Amino acid sequence: MTVGRTWAIALLGLDGSLIEVEADISSQLPKFIIIGLADRSLGEAEGRVRQAAANAGCRLSGQRITVNLSPASLPKNGSGFDLAIALSCLAADNVVSNDSINDVVHIGELGLDGRLRPTPGILPAVLAAVRAGRTTVMVPAGNEQEARLVPNVRVIPVTSLRDAAIWHGAALSPLPETPILATVTDAAPPDDLDLADIVGQEDAVQALLVAAAGGHHLMMLGPPGAGKTMLAARLPGVLPDLSVAEALDVTSIRSLAGQPIGPALASRPPFENPHHTASAAAILGGGSKFIRPGAAARAAHGVLFLDEAPEFHANVLDALRQPLESGTISIHRSHAVAHFPGRFQLVLAANPCPCGQYGSRENTCVCPPNAIRRYLGRLSGPLMDRIDIQLRVHRISRAEMLMSGESDRITSSRGREIVADARQRGMARLQGTGWATNGQVPGSWLRTGSRVLSRQVTEPIDRALERGSITMRGYDRVLRVAWTLADIDAVERPEKAHIGRALFLRKGI
Repeated sequence: MTVGRTWAIALLGLDGSLIEVEADISSQLPKFIIIGLADRSLGEAEGRVRQAAANAGCRLSGQRITVNLSPASLPKNGSGFDLAIALSCLAADNVVSNDSINDVVHIGELGLDGRLRPTPGILPAVLAAVRAGRTTVMVPAGNEQEARLVPNVRVIPVTSLRDAAIWHGAALSPLPETPILATVTDAAPPDDLDLADIVGQEDAVQALLVAAAGGHHLMMLGPPGAGKTMLAARLPGVLPDLSVAEALDVTSIRSLAGQPIGPALASRPPFENPHHTASAAAILGGGSKFIRPGAAARAAHGVLFLDEAPEFHANVLDALRQPLESGTISIHRSHAVAHFPGRFQLVLAANPCPCGQYGSRENTCVCPPNAIRRYLGRLSGPLMDRIDIQLRVHRISRAEMLMSGESDRITSSRGREIVADARQRGMARLQGTGWATNGQVPGSWLRTGSRVLSRQVTEPIDRALERGSITMRGYDRVLRVAWTLADIDAVERPEKAHIGRALFLRKGI
């Protein structure tokens, strides 16, 4: 008897670690033992692996089998280790070639009939294998399309444990079997939400373009029916296509969340719109053992829209403050810390009061002043201080609707061109800094070196800072928006008019 050795991947967030799977057969009392900090689902692999091997025609040894997952100190979870465990056990019994399985990373969950089931997280697992220097991975046939999205890796799709054993040299005859396929969606249909559908609301449309051009967070305050949700839903349509690195992040998160993966990497920014009853775990991600991404992580490189924002729990809203600053979502557990990308654009929409009519030009608010203060007070000052653009929107009257001609409206395709041109100018200025948009630039960088603006230009925000109407963080965020406005207008540096307009967008509510 020899020690069978192969490899698997342990995922923690989007980060994957290479795990050595060893199996040893000894002449002691029959038992199947898995050691190496396995969670409950992984500890139950004995039942799946034994029955799958028996039904696949390659029964495991009846002696004592000890499986070690190394490094032992690293937490391991999920059923994706089944295939690696089964093949290491077969190699220890000399059924398959030990040298062959040692060259391959195996990922997949076994069914009791011996077939391999599609497994969540295949894309980030294969990426982790490639980054660890591995060139060959074996995956369930249902995950073949997803695994092949990773370049520079040899993908071996197998339908069952029997097929996997035959590939590794087992003296078995192949049997026709129907693979278990994952739910696959075609490429996402073209987005039919056009910015030209917005009637009136020129200030809001311009604010949306500024937010898209600079990657700024946006808050819209207005009565029901003002078009806040329509505006937010059209923001992804004016954002540029995802880069290759961003597309890998977005598709990997979808894979880890168990969402269907198309035949190609995601190309368009995601849009997440969670309900206001969502918990902190649903927004950020969580789980006691297997940590799944939440809505904020699924919105990475896209838009997270919180409609009726004051209705969300205060702890949920305040939990967003850390990813808004760092661009990373960190979920701490006693045994490990999982990290997800957290670069998203936050869009908040809120009514001005519980009845929604405070400040309305058409109706009268019936809410007492303390109810209004209490309602908007659910959005904490530290959170609002991190929102670059804060705008009030009003309902459109019939006269304004009739005066708004279709030729005057900006379409999503035209808006995307404006945003792309502005982002190119910003990226040229930020080249070599590690930042991609003005919304990511720290204020200290904008206030030093050649970026320093003259006192005459910054006079409006200097006065606002002296009066205490904005904080120092707010001062820096006005500067960010001003640079974005300058990029949209294709000028080299912000002028006083850009500062004034940026201050209006900051204090528009």
